[in-house]
Amino acid sequence: MASPPQTSKLPPFTLLDEPQLSFSPSDSSQVDVHPLRGLVHYGPYSEGSFGGYTAKVRIATVGPESAFKHRGALMASLRNSYQPSDRSEYVPPYPGFEALFRVKLCAAPGAAHIKWPDSLSQLPGEGDPQARLFQAMDAALRRLETLRNEFDAVLVHFPDSWMPATRTKIFDAHDALKALGAKYNIPTQVINDRVFTFKYKASLAWRLATALYVKAAGTPWKLAPLDGVPDDTAYIGLAYALRGDQRDAHYVTCCSQVFDMDGGGMQFVAFEARDPVVDVAEARRNPFLTRDDMRAVLARSLQLYQGRNGGNLPKRLVIHKTTAFRREEIEGAFDALSGVPEIECIEVGVASCWRGVWLIPSGRQPHPSKPASYPVPRGTMVVRSGTSTLVWVAGNAPGVSNTGNYYQGKKSIPKPLQLVRHAGRGALELIAREALALTKMDWNNDALYDPLPVSIRYSQRLARTIANVPDLPGNVYPYRLFM
Repeated sequence: MASPPQTSKLPPFTLLDEPQLSFSPSDSSQVDVHPLRGLVHYGPYSEGSFGGYTAKVRIATVGPESAFKHRGALMASLRNSYQPSDRSEYVPPYPGFEALFRVKLCAAPGAAHIKWPDSLSQLPGEGDPQARLFQAMDAALRRLETLRNEFDAVLVHFPDSWMPATRTKIFDAHDALKALGAKYNIPTQVINDRVFTFKYKASLAWRLATALYVKAAGTPWKLAPLDGVPDDTAYIGLAYALRGDQRDAHYVTCCSQVFDMDGGGMQFVAFEARDPVVDVAEARRNPFLTRDDMRAVLARSLQLYQGRNGGNLPKRLVIHKTTAFRREEIEGAFDALSGVPEIECIEVGVASCWRGVWLIPSGRQPHPSKPASYPVPRGTMVVRSGTSTLVWVAGNAPGVSNTGNYYQGKKSIPKPLQLVRHAGRGALELIAREALALTKMDWNNDALYDPLPVSIRYSQRLARTIANVPDLPGNVYPYRLFM
């Protein structure tokens, strides 16, 4: 016999405000919730400092010889203005690179443009196509390193005809290129053939122009101060990867990032854990660090923060990761951060089974409500317990739309992030507000938000690169090298 249904009542929800972005380090009125609209109205956050040391962004190129003119035309097209033809309720008109960022976009000198043969088989070197391509990328960046004062970022083109070699089970050309870029301290932007025929010109220009500006060391926006967030708060994101053959992995690599409270100061720490992995299957399912390794990686991250802040310690440090914190990890964190007054260890769960439907008045009886045409608002928060809360970072964001509603992607019923506090204290609303704000700090696209806080997203990006490129040294890297 089936059990009778049980009714339950969830606690009241809280609706968090859409976080503001800042577009000036000196004028607190230059803020907007919309990243692209803010850029159009105010210009980039680093306008004063960036224009002070360079009046232009210089782009070098690498790719097959037959597409050389296409790459040049693509870069020239970013100087033009475009009206949006997709997502018109969100994407503003693109005004052109110089009008947007207050610096010129130009080609680097001729020696900084490297032309590969059109066929992988014609690439110099030895071995299979993957080995030849890796050697070609290494040779290109090694040559560009000798011209480092002549360019700011490199556009690298992998044609679609090379796809059988650019991504296989054991080789990823994108990740290998990023690792080589880290080795030579050269930021790269990867493109494929699709960009030459992409019909939504405004969206393409917004994405590519913003990415190139950031990779040239520009800062488009930062987070405006968040209510309730203490001064001198910093954020660290952790992601793990099993290095080497997944069937014979012996070490866990930990990737950590350091953020100031405004989303600046983004640096990667690639850390080679010293203690061996005893249970590889468990490490794949729920990777974790030992107490000693957690102490070591966080101590290194703390040194980076102090280097940026005159030797001072943060007053509050928030640590994000997507899996539960084990006791030994928490103990290692408190060992390393003994001088930090307040420490938060927050699990950012992405596999939530929860869903929500926004109800509006129906005007009819006996059913006074009906589902809305749009999902729950972005920023909806429901507390589950004293240490756990749900927060919808995906949802309706009417404040960024010129038509009244905006649901990014327009697909499926959004699921919330599940935030679980494993260490720390204070209002859950604070950690939810921070997670919501950090979803707006991925400068590698034109979207309003990323499904994950950037503290997690960028760490995962480096972890993936490390997993695919076993010989990447465990150093400190600027975030823009892996974008």
